[in-house]
Amino acid sequence: MDGAFDPVIHAPARLQIMAVLAGVQDAEFSLLRTTVKVSDSVLSKHLAQLADAGYVNLRKAALGGRQRTWVSLTRDGRRAFASHVKALQALANITDRMAAE
Repeated sequence: MDGAFDPVIHAPARLQIMAVLAGVQDAEFSLLRTTVKVSDSVLSKHLAQLADAGYVNLRKAALGGRQRTWVSLTRDGRRAFASHVKALQALANITDRMAAE
């Protein structure tokens, strides 16, 4: 099987976060919260786990008088996400082949 499952990424909310971040340079906290449909505290916990793994960078900046958090993937995060997606695709291909037999 190509790629490797990553238990840090595999949780549904973290997988969604990684997928969003893979398509952009960075994303604001509120966009991720709305996309993943979780509370601020739950999103913060998921982002902390991804940051602890070295998969995301968190950047705080003032915008419109309010402190905002921006999130971006690191190189290691992009590699880990790509590997995880390959593992999921390989699993889906095995399932498709089994169903066709």
